Parts: sequence; structure tokens; C-alpha cells
Amino acid sequence: MRSSVRIISMQKLLTKNNRFLQKLKKADYTPLLLIFSVLTSLWCLHILVGSRFAGSTAYNTYTLQALAWQQGMLHLPHDYPWLELAIYEGQYYVSFPPLPSVVLLPLTWIFGANTPDNLLVKVYGLMGCLAIYGALKSAGNQRSSAAILAYLFTMASSALPMMLEGAVWYQAQMLAFGLMCLAVMLMVHLKPTPALFLYALSVCCRPFDAVYAPLLYGVYLFRRRESLYGMKDTLRHLIPGTVLGLMVAAAIAVFNYVRFGNPLEFGHNYLPEFSFQGGIQFSLNHVANNAKTFLLGSPLSFDGTKYSVNAFGYTLFLACPVITLTLLQAAADLFRKRFTWIKAIILLTMVLHIFLLLLHRTFGGYQLGARYVVDAVPAGICYFALCKPCDKRNALHMALLAAVLVFTIVGVQFVHL
Repeated sequence: MRSSVRIISMQKLLTKNNRFLQKLKKADYTPLLLIFSVLTSLWCLHILVGSRFAGSTAYNTYTLQALAWQQGMLHLPHDYPWLELAIYEGQYYVSFPPLPSVVLLPLTWIFGANTPDNLLVKVYGLMGCLAIYGALKSAGNQRSSAAILAYLFTMASSALPMMLEGAVWYQAQMLAFGLMCLAVMLMVHLKPTPALFLYALSVCCRPFDAVYAPLLYGVYLFRRRESLYGMKDTLRHLIPGTVLGLMVAAAIAVFNYVRFGNPLEFGHNYLPEFSFQGGIQFSLNHVANNAKTFLLGSPLSFDGTKYSVNAFGYTLFLACPVITLTLLQAAADLFRKRFTWIKAIILLTMVLHIFLLLLHRTFGGYQLGARYVVDAVPAGICYFALCKPCDKRNALHMALLAAVLVFTIVGVQFVHL
């Protein structure tokens, strides 16, 4: 009797083991390869540039803010002249949205002021890269194609130099990039609650990401159009994520109000250049000058003897080729009568986002390419996630993106913090 029980127990155990092994065999290990490829590429670039892979940065505004929070202060203890700090009622404040400091707060308990800033921007970039892979794979692309495109969409852009240096500006932008790509991927997979929550968090890094709201809601409605659920039930599924997003917005509004007496003020208007030096942060007057550089600008300059990479930006169509490819695909869809209402919303979101960025006085200042436009890349990812897979198109995209990647790698040698 006992031997029979043992035999039955062994059979059950073997069955469970076989099921576990089958799951392991069917598992998708492509993301691991993608992580390895991205990190290895960045490690090689650090060697070429001569910087640290996971070190801290001198532009550690978010770390300083987290350390101030530990001391019970919303302002910094004193001025740091090399950082962009707001001056309000005699105190020095961080002039950027606060989410990156929330991430850094537990790390400051471990590392103090020497937080691994350079590593964090890589983690944020990987978040975006893996989300792009998931979105493209859900569109029906083969694993290999989705992985290669995810790698190139991330690396062959102005996101690449930002993943090398964990400076305050890059931390906020790369965290927003990772969160927004995840939000798009989750919404494509019909998971609105986490998608809308991550979207709200991305706005806490880059406020203009707020323009993604119609895109995200539209994608969900578009993906549910053929489901058995009615419109009332579909809208009901959007309520939890919407509530979470509003809670995040309320928390940020309170944070801003306590610091500056204005729920919409992050501190930029109290930077010296805008508060008493006569500069205007956002204006239609900036559009023409920014368009000259970031729509039409050449990536190279010639001084009569040699060429050099422009260190204050060049055309976004080369700096972030996802934008270019999206516009070309939209034109093709329009010509072939495949341009749906959701694709129109995605395209309008991208164009509006870029226009709002062009209103900024500096559009990123010293940089390789057009780093602000990385904010609009998730819209392009969303567009391709709703396109039917096409091997010829993917091959063409890979070739074009590979060429841009080579140029970007060369450019990083000359233009970096």
C-alpha cells in the first residue's frame, strides 16, 4: 500500500516537473538577450567616451533633493551654482518635477550622495526598450524582428547619449520615456489601470506628456471595438486607472502648492533666467528659431578646414528617426486608405507634442541631436504597434536605423557631458 502511494506521489512529482520544464522551453528569453545587447553596447560606449558605467554625476539635483527630504526640507540647504535651481523667497528649490527624487530616496539611504545615477538612466532606457519589444511583438512581429527594432528604436536616437550620463535633465527624461513606453505597451495589451497610472507618473517627470491622454484612451477603445463588451462596460474598465492618475495629479499639485503657492508651478518660472533676467520660458517667438535647428538643421558644421558634429542640436528627423518613419508610414497608410481614426489621433498627438516642445526657449541646450523629441517617440511606437507586420518594411527600417545608430555612436565621441 505504502509503495503504491509512493509511486503515485512520484508520478505526480514527475508530471509537475515535466510541466515546469515545458513552460521553461516555451518561455520567451528574447528580453534577456535584449538586455544583454543594450548593456553591452552601452558598456563599450563608456569605454570609448571614458566615463563610468554606473557612477554618480556632478549634476545630481534629484539626489540632493532626496537628501533634503530626509532632513525634512522641501528646499535645498544652499545654492549649487552649476545646477538649475529656482530661487523663491530666499530659498533654493529644484526646478523640475519630483518623481526621479522619489525613486532616488531609498537609494540615498544606501549610497548617500553617491547614488548610481549613470546606472539608473540605463534602467529607465531598458524599461522603454523592453516595452517597445512587447508592443511590437503584440502586433504580430516575430520575436527576432521585434527585438531588433526595439533595440534600434531605443539606441538609434537621442536617447543613446542620455543613457550614458545620469544628469538631472537626462534622469527625468529617460524615466518618462520608460514609463510612457510601458503605458503604451500595457494599453495595447488592454491593461488600462496600470497603463494610466504609469502615464500619470510620466507626467510627473515631463509635464508635456499629458498630451498622451487622448492617445491612450483612444487605443483602449479601438482595441476593444470588436469585444463582446458594450461601451458602458468598456468605459467602466477605465475608471480605476483614471482615478489613480487623478490621485497622482493631486499629489503633485499639493507638492507644488506647498513649495510655490501654485499647484501648476514646478519651479522653472523662478529660475534666474526667467524670473529677473528677462527670459521667456515658452513663447511662439521661439518656434521659428527652434524649427531652423531642430527641423532643418544639419548635424555637421564645416569651418573651412574640417567638419564637426553640431553640439547644440540638429534635425529631429535624423536625431529621432522613429518620428520620420512614423510620418512616412502614416503617408503610406493614407495613400492606401488604411489610415484609421486611432492612427490620426496618434499622429496628431505626436505633432502637437513636438510643437509644444518647440515653444521652449532652449529646446535642450547642449546636446547630441534633439533630446526633447525623445518624449514623442512612444507615440511612434504606438503607431507601429497598431500596424500589421511587414517583413519588407521591417528590413528597410532596420537598415535605416542601423545607419543612424552608427552616426549617433560617432557623434557621442564628440558631444557628451
